[in-house]
Amino acid sequence: MTNDAAAGTGATSEGPVPRLSGHVLVTGGTGFVGQAVLERLLVSHPDTRVSLLVRGKTGQSAEDRVRKLLSKPVFKPWREAVGRDEAARIFAERVTAIEGSLDEVPPLPGDLDFVLHSASTVSFDPPIDEAFATNTGGARNLYSAILASGADPHVVHVSTCYVGGMRKGVLPEGRLEHEADWKVEATAAAAARQRVELRSREPGVLRGLMAKARAEHGKEGPRAVAQAAEAARVDWVKQRLVAAGRSRAQSLGWTDVYTLTKALAERAAEELWGAGHRLSVVRPSVIESALEHPFPGWIDGFKVADPLIIAFGRGQLPDFPGVPDSVLDIIPVDFVVNAMLAAAATPPEPGAPRYLQVASGASNPLPFHAMYGNVHEYFTANPIPDTPGAERVPTWQFPGDRRVERAIRRAETVVGAANTALDRMPSTKRTREWQRTMGRRERDVASLRQLSDLYRAYVGTEVIFDDANTRALGARVPVDRPTEGFDVTRIDWRDYLQSVHVPAVTQLMRVFSRGRSSERAAASAPKALPQRSDVLAVFDLEGTVVESNIVQQLLWVRRAQGGEAAAAGETASILTRLPSYLAAERRDRGEFLRSFLRRYAGMPAERLRSAVRGGYTDALLAHTSGDALQRVREHRAAGHRTVLVTGSIGVLAEPLAALFDEVVAGTMHEDGGVLTGYLGAPPLVDEARGAWLAQYAGRGGFDLSASYAYGDSVADLPWLSLVGNATAVNPDARLARAALKRRWPILDWRRGGVSRADLLAP
Repeated sequence: MTNDAAAGTGATSEGPVPRLSGHVLVTGGTGFVGQAVLERLLVSHPDTRVSLLVRGKTGQSAEDRVRKLLSKPVFKPWREAVGRDEAARIFAERVTAIEGSLDEVPPLPGDLDFVLHSASTVSFDPPIDEAFATNTGGARNLYSAILASGADPHVVHVSTCYVGGMRKGVLPEGRLEHEADWKVEATAAAAARQRVELRSREPGVLRGLMAKARAEHGKEGPRAVAQAAEAARVDWVKQRLVAAGRSRAQSLGWTDVYTLTKALAERAAEELWGAGHRLSVVRPSVIESALEHPFPGWIDGFKVADPLIIAFGRGQLPDFPGVPDSVLDIIPVDFVVNAMLAAAATPPEPGAPRYLQVASGASNPLPFHAMYGNVHEYFTANPIPDTPGAERVPTWQFPGDRRVERAIRRAETVVGAANTALDRMPSTKRTREWQRTMGRRERDVASLRQLSDLYRAYVGTEVIFDDANTRALGARVPVDRPTEGFDVTRIDWRDYLQSVHVPAVTQLMRVFSRGRSSERAAASAPKALPQRSDVLAVFDLEGTVVESNIVQQLLWVRRAQGGEAAAAGETASILTRLPSYLAAERRDRGEFLRSFLRRYAGMPAERLRSAVRGGYTDALLAHTSGDALQRVREHRAAGHRTVLVTGSIGVLAEPLAALFDEVVAGTMHEDGGVLTGYLGAPPLVDEARGAWLAQYAGRGGFDLSASYAYGDSVADLPWLSLVGNATAVNPDARLARAALKRRWPILDWRRGGVSRADLLAP
């Protein structure tokens, strides 16, 4: 070690901030702040070696994750300055991965000189148990592990300025004054999970969830209903745990569970480490892109203010519940890192924790109206391309919480009613375009709701964060290290926002958008069929290949057997049973098929086959899609196995059998050559068809991920979802909605016009 401060002797010299030297443990090293800390240690503190506490992921060890950090943009200037090979050598020599997490901290090295603890949850509104487990429990586990290691490092505990909770006026740089017991609150938060989980399994709750799932997914089959009900139960639990965290935080005087748990994590750090060791608590405000280092605008993913900025630029926020003269306290990430490392290099006395607030509001305030004005000016001059409404950047009037809340509720009601109406309308190109529009509107309203709930506490705050200690420490940074300072008075907010930060997040948004646009283009563009023999092409019959249903098929049979009079009589008989048929169809497709196909009871089997060979075939072909025939032939030419599937009886599909390699259909029980009306096996619909398809592919050695499927009804979702290339053909409204969400192609095949001669055409 090169000096007393770095050696951790407890020196409190007021001289220049020294370089760090020794063994540094960093938590949160793969995150935004952690990456910047690691880069700065490698670049500016050459006498340090760094251990990163990193959790391994499936198929990726902690070492793999750490090694891949070197390819991140934050290291690009350094890689270019020293050379890629030299950077890799230095990185391997100085950086070590410790596999573990804050949930289960492994044994730590006994020679640690510094600990920089920046890991925490990245959500402001997580379930209460998760927030406590990560923020408060993580601090407890880490400091217990350090104590067990025998090391005596200087700990820099990274918190947030917002730990002061709901208050007005100045928040001093000091220990928080509150009576909340972090141990009691953590125990109660953990118990909340068990309590809510038990409530979610009560019969009354489950009945309600099942009823809703059955109404929305009944046509897809019982497994789809059960899966939807369980997903709804999990969401029910999460929503209540989120609400529990918010309510408990606000009852204790904090805005949300994030700030509550960060405040209690400070108390845990004070009790577990600060009582007899060296502890510095660094509280940044809202951390955003770098002002200077490693390069202007460096950012890793969207941060706190960025979703608000992007949503505004896209025209998705017509107004916002902010207080225009409140201070939006943001700080560049390089200032935060510089302050952390300066704090680490100048430890306080043991048992006397020091508090530093890295914020801008006291020394260089940015009013919310100034933030809005700069962002408005930027997007007016630089609209986001290919974004509906981007050419009309919103002009905010700052109407206040209540008016914005009423507007959001009205929009949510309108979107919900519109979606319900669209689900009941026939699916056409026009209605699908309306669905796309309402889908975008639904996302916009959800974004407005989320952003409003998240930010209203941060854009309406009247608290100012004192930064006297931080300014005093910053004044000790040597002038020959200008990029290591953190003097916020140097920040020109107009230049930072319009020339650095907003362009950076806009560029990041465009990168993400290009990726999504490429995916959408790939999903909608017609693909050439690959020549493969292990690929299936599965076609639904009714509504897809043929514009018909089993009701029309019966009428065609009756017409072929007895002319128009027989068909008219059958129609009248069907109408008397129509309410029960419709009810069965809404409940379960299989129930409807069983019920309706009973109408064939008593019909001689040969008489049915004769009708099919006669007028029924002509009627069926008149309603068969020429586009479907063309697609079937393309698949056969590519060597794919083509299969026609129907939930009805096979004899009714016989006219099209020659077009396919196989027809899979039901059979009807016969007694002495007479149809009984009872199916020989359960109908092959919804989930049953999915189970059949999975077994069929497995036995035949077919690759479902490369296979194709064509269906028209929401009842087809279970089996369409099994293939890698699903297509919605003339879909009903609910399948169209699902296809839009999944970015499946939606095709409108022309209806009818096929003749017997067409079946023989090559």
